[in-house]
Order: sequence, then C-alpha cells, then structure tokens
Amino acid sequence: MEEKQVRGPHKLVINNRQTSLVTGVLDVLSFDLNEVLLETEQGMLMVKGMDLHVNRLNLEKGEVDLSGNIDSVAYSEAGSRGKNEESLFGKLFR
Repeated sequence: MEEKQVRGPHKLVINNRQTSLVTGVLDVLSFDLNEVLLETEQGMLMVKGMDLHVNRLNLEKGEVDLSGNIDSVAYSEAGSRGKNEESLFGKLFR
C-alpha cells in the first residue's frame, strides 16, 4: 500500500513582480541577488530575478518576504535535496 505524504499549507503571493510573500517555508537553502532557493511544504521553490533581497525571514512561522525584480518561479519535488546537505543558515551558525 502506498503512503501519501501529508503536506502543510503553502502560499505564494507576488505583487507587481516586485515583492513576494511566501508561507509554508521550512528552510532557506540559498540566496543571492539573482536567485532564492526555498524548501517549502509543497516542494522546493526557486525564485529568479535581479536585485533580490530577503527582507523578512521567520522560520518559526514559515514566512519569507522577498523584494526585487522577480522574473520567474519554479517548483520541484522536495526530495531532490540530498539528505547530507546542510542549509545555508546551518552553515552560518555552526
């Protein structure tokens, strides 16, 4: 019998391609001025653009606010990240 994985709520709101609110965020894996990679309840989320900034990060609530010129967003399955990889914040706060 196949078990279905229960996923929590997730929301992505983009305003005028300039700001974005993402909920259901589990981790921020990487970010720079052109790319933000988030692990969400619904899979990996890649946001691409120019001059991207993480304005607010609250992993307890699972929320991230982004700003910049958003060009694209793409999802992939959460299992694509290796189990031995450490998050960006895990590396920073060792």
